[in-house]
Amino acid sequence: MANLPDKDKLLRNFSRCGNWEEKYMYIIELGAQLPALPDEARSAENLIAGCQSQVWIVMTTDSEGTVRLSGDSDAAIVKGLIAMVFILYQGLTARQIVALDVRPFFNELALGQHLTPSRSQGVEAMVRGIRAKAANL
Repeated sequence: MANLPDKDKLLRNFSRCGNWEEKYMYIIELGAQLPALPDEARSAENLIAGCQSQVWIVMTTDSEGTVRLSGDSDAAIVKGLIAMVFILYQGLTARQIVALDVRPFFNELALGQHLTPSRSQGVEAMVRGIRAKAANL
């Protein structure tokens, strides 16, 4: 995965932003660190239903059972939200992903209070999609 910060560093960086405009810019910067998906990965199989923007997430496992995530979106801020979700799941197995409730983390960031309802629903759709894919691994 890209050079994304770990969860603790993400929290620190997010708290250092002076206002929500800076936080949105930081989210967009995180998304810019994700490499674009190749065209063949932008398939219906990888498309996450329930997002207003187009979101594709690809999930594979390595030889130790650790899940590898890659994803993309047609919207910069949504791609940043994908990166934030990936930060929470990096280094986990499929079973750990299914068991992890990420809502408290997003509540700590107060994302739900500052995202539009459609973006909040999109984040929920991403999390549901990732957990469903992990359950099938």
